Amino acid sequence: MPPKLKTALFWIVAIFLVYAIVTSPDRAADMVRALWDIIVGAFTSFGQFFSSLTE
Repeated sequence: MPPKLKTALFWIVAIFLVYAIVTSPDRAADMVRALWDIIVGAFTSFGQFFSSLTE
């Protein structure tokens, strides 16, 4: 990917994220919370899997 296109896409995504947060902060917070729960659940599952391998 060309550097200028990569930079342009980065700024488009950044501006969209700021717009989404400003126009609907409650929904943005819910989305971040849901994403965090998914990440924590994945790490917990990996931990349980590797723990079960050692038993």
